[in-house]
Amino acid sequence: MPFTQAPLPYDFGALEAHNMSAKTFEFHFGKHHAAYVTNLNNLVKDTPMADMSLEDVIKASYGDASKAGIFNNAAQVWNHSFFWNSMKSGGGGAPTGDLAAKIDSDFGSFDAFKEAFKTAAATQFGSGWAWLVLENGTLKVTKTPNAENPLVHGQKPLLTLDVWEHAYYLDFQNRRPDFITNFLDQLVNWDFAAQNMAA
Repeated sequence: MPFTQAPLPYDFGALEAHNMSAKTFEFHFGKHHAAYVTNLNNLVKDTPMADMSLEDVIKASYGDASKAGIFNNAAQVWNHSFFWNSMKSGGGGAPTGDLAAKIDSDFGSFDAFKEAFKTAAATQFGSGWAWLVLENGTLKVTKTPNAENPLVHGQKPLLTLDVWEHAYYLDFQNRRPDFITNFLDQLVNWDFAAQNMAA
């Protein structure tokens, strides 16, 4: 079974009111994400990895120089699907319930979490990702370069922000900090993060 691109959980224009244009999704989902799926299928064709789950391909290829292309494309397929779900129209603001309590407990306050997340996303040099993860029962903010993700570090990802330049350049040009603030204030899907924590 070839790997497929999961559909976007909203229309291309659904986040226009929150400073994410349809054109960004046309390129980011329609071209970048789609290309990773095509590349991955070409790379694993007629190999045992073609029949593995995406998560297992990521874990099996991580750190193996001979499989760097497979890892990069597989992880980027997974990361992007996770990123689309980390946003929603009318998102942002503060979480509620168990997740809010856990953030307060592990970070000291929601504001402290926001500062940690903003710092991780802003200081990821070059391309990469900022994450909220659960590790050994504790919430942490992490950042990873390029395609790397928490799955290869034994962490449970709850939400992510893509800080590759193509994620924000059409809407924010070189203003990555504004993109990060916009994500937290208007887009972040706390329901998705809470589901991941509970799962």
